[in-house]
Amino acid sequence: MKFSTRAEYGLCAIVNLARCYPAKKNLKAISIEENISMKYLERLIGELRKKEIIKSFKGKKGGYVLARNPKDIKVGEIIEILEGPIAPMKCYDRICAKQNKCPSSAVWMKLGTQIQKTLNSIKLSDLI
Repeated sequence: MKFSTRAEYGLCAIVNLARCYPAKKNLKAISIEENISMKYLERLIGELRKKEIIKSFKGKKGGYVLARNPKDIKVGEIIEILEGPIAPMKCYDRICAKQNKCPSSAVWMKLGTQIQKTLNSIKLSDLI
């Protein structure tokens, strides 16, 4: 299973914001510090803002800030916002007609559960 740069860069950006919580930070600073293109960063931050992980403020003293304390935000929550459901196989998050007859479904179910458990056990505060 591979996560895309959406998860990688999005997590880097939000950890950057977590380091300065509760202060605001502008995207240009994050873009430079994390070496993420401004255009890509704007899209990632936009998704996190829509899901109320990040708040934005306009104006001269504007910027972005985490909507909650870093100790209250799970890495799994961020990854799912940016990547979609965490599922190693299609059958993980859906009822499969072959589920009871498919010998490999037990592997995918266990793997998916462990991935979610691991990602949800890590808080942003653990990364700063």
